Amino acid sequence: MTEHAHKIAIQDTYGERFQHCWGCGPKNPDGLHLHTYPSEDGETTICQIKSDPQYTGGVPANLYGGMIAMIFDCHGTASAAWFNHHQKGLELTEDTVIGRYITARLEVDFKKPIPIDALITVTARPEEIGERKIIVNMEMEAEGVIRAKARMVAVGVKDDM
Repeated sequence: MTEHAHKIAIQDTYGERFQHCWGCGPKNPDGLHLHTYPSEDGETTICQIKSDPQYTGGVPANLYGGMIAMIFDCHGTASAAWFNHHQKGLELTEDTVIGRYITARLEVDFKKPIPIDALITVTARPEEIGERKIIVNMEMEAEGVIRAKARMVAVGVKDDM
């Protein structure tokens, strides 16, 4: 195994039932296929996306606010799953089926417009990791500027939800 081993996206470890989300589901043929990855130390997660022009907001050069919330939603729930997994001392492998989290609450603070053609980087950090509830704080950056922040309360669900 080389030092530059293939990174596994958290969304790719969701159980079969949870792989069809429009934003991040690997099995949704029409979806965006967002990918969230743990940092090297496992303490944060990161997601990068460059939006298509069709997701413009009221100002054609800027990203639609609902799209910003959707990116936070998909990245936040994947991050919650990772933070729970990591706290248990587990790694992501090709065979991992990670515990699934869904959004119970999402608060978004829109700081500055996001240029439609910019590379967007979202970073997440855990605020609180409980038995079933995880609070995640996120920042969305483009062109070196924090454009939006979010706080999510995510809850763990069972495969038969």
